[in-house]
Amino acid sequence: MKVDFARNAKRNMVAGFVNKGLMMLFPFLNRTLFLWLLGPEYLGLNGLFGSVLGVLSLAELGFGSAVVCSMYKPIADDDKELIAAYLAYYRKVYRVIGGLVFVVGLSLLPFLSRLVHGDVPPDVNLHMLYFIHLVNTTLGYFLFAYKGALLSAYQREDIHSHIRTGVSMGQYLATFAILVLSRNYTYYVLTTVVFTVVTNVCIEWQTRRLFPEIFPRGVLASDKRQKVVADVKAIFLHKIGSVISYSADNLVISASLGLVAIAVYGNYYYVYTAVGGIVYVVFNSLTAGFGNTIRTESVADNFARFMKANRLSMLVIAWCTAMMLALYQPFMRVWVGEQKPELVQHFLTPVLMVVYFYVNESRQMLQTFKSAAGLWQEDRWKPIVSGVVNLALNISMIRWLGLDGVILSTVFAFLFIEIPWESAVLFRCYFEKRAEDLGLYRRRYWKFQVYAVVGTAMLALLTWGMAWIIPMGGIPGLVVKGLVAALFALSLLTGTFLLRRRSFLPQGGSL
Repeated sequence: MKVDFARNAKRNMVAGFVNKGLMMLFPFLNRTLFLWLLGPEYLGLNGLFGSVLGVLSLAELGFGSAVVCSMYKPIADDDKELIAAYLAYYRKVYRVIGGLVFVVGLSLLPFLSRLVHGDVPPDVNLHMLYFIHLVNTTLGYFLFAYKGALLSAYQREDIHSHIRTGVSMGQYLATFAILVLSRNYTYYVLTTVVFTVVTNVCIEWQTRRLFPEIFPRGVLASDKRQKVVADVKAIFLHKIGSVISYSADNLVISASLGLVAIAVYGNYYYVYTAVGGIVYVVFNSLTAGFGNTIRTESVADNFARFMKANRLSMLVIAWCTAMMLALYQPFMRVWVGEQKPELVQHFLTPVLMVVYFYVNESRQMLQTFKSAAGLWQEDRWKPIVSGVVNLALNISMIRWLGLDGVILSTVFAFLFIEIPWESAVLFRCYFEKRAEDLGLYRRRYWKFQVYAVVGTAMLALLTWGMAWIIPMGGIPGLVVKGLVAALFALSLLTGTFLLRRRSFLPQGGSL
């Protein structure tokens, strides 16, 4: 069965953009209330727990991604019995993983205090709060998180987005009330557990409604289990690299600079992830569709579709980059600077975060297509090499550059290790399998990427200049600068360098 790529992609993007818009607003309000009512130390605790449990999430090993990718072929063949067998296998493995995560998480309890530089807030029971976070992390493994694989494999991320939107809004409203009325961090954490259960129940309900004939049953054949395990081994190495890239950052900052420094870095990183979530919607909406077309259409058609999707994503990335450069520091001054000026870094920090954003987001289309093609084993050592280099640079550079050193080390790893490696794998192992195509697709791709870098840099500098000459400050100034920057950047994008550059795209392969 060939899925409707365009229809599902548009449906996923609309639902995803709605979700991300609301999920930018509510976490922002949540983080603001945290700063005002509890203080930066509590934000630091949230970041620390998230990083520790992020490391524990390695136990998932990437089974979800491997199983979803394995489902693309039986979905294309409309083989529901095989899909059900994959689902049964996934459920069994997830329950084992949940048990392992819980046991390993418990074993870390005696060492928690060593991960914090300085004192924790006096009313905080560090071990009890960590235990609640651990329960929240493991619940999904024992409930219905595995059912989400069906939605992803059938390119119905719009359903996921609707569930996340509705449940998250309810969760944030509940936690807002708890923060305002009780100012109790423990109650806040307990609320997240309740809504984790609600999310899983909603996923189960929706998958039963959409796919009533598909439920966990049957036994997966040995050769297919071996293929999943082989993919999992490669994905596990990728997960180690991603955990090192972010979770290790927070751990190094906590051990070297303390909880307040984590809160400062977390504020800047929050803006990065909030804006990055807009771009993520594009990539996440396309992955399953790519997985289906890779198995049903030609390489030439898929390259055309890949380049058109890349152009679409670069439009969004260029606009977001320009807006971030223009508004990053003014936003931070208005958001936290008026209440706690010590949480605002110097101007170089947001500039580096903008570079970090562009470099990382510009590689995501490569990652998306490579994941859809199942090319994990071919570059399985890349994240390990990148993660080790990143961690070593973190430890050395934080001593003389502080938080800026953490950002620079990650950018370095992306630019000089991850991007060259993963692009070489995608083109060599999928687009250029035939000798007559050698180098053709690669040249077209990199020609467009270079053009996009130059255009985005010019757009960002011009947009920053337009915002900088506006003398207003405070919230009114931020609003005026934002409107001017948004309209100016959008006008330049619409009329110039990306929308009119079609010569890089081969014919065919409609998105």
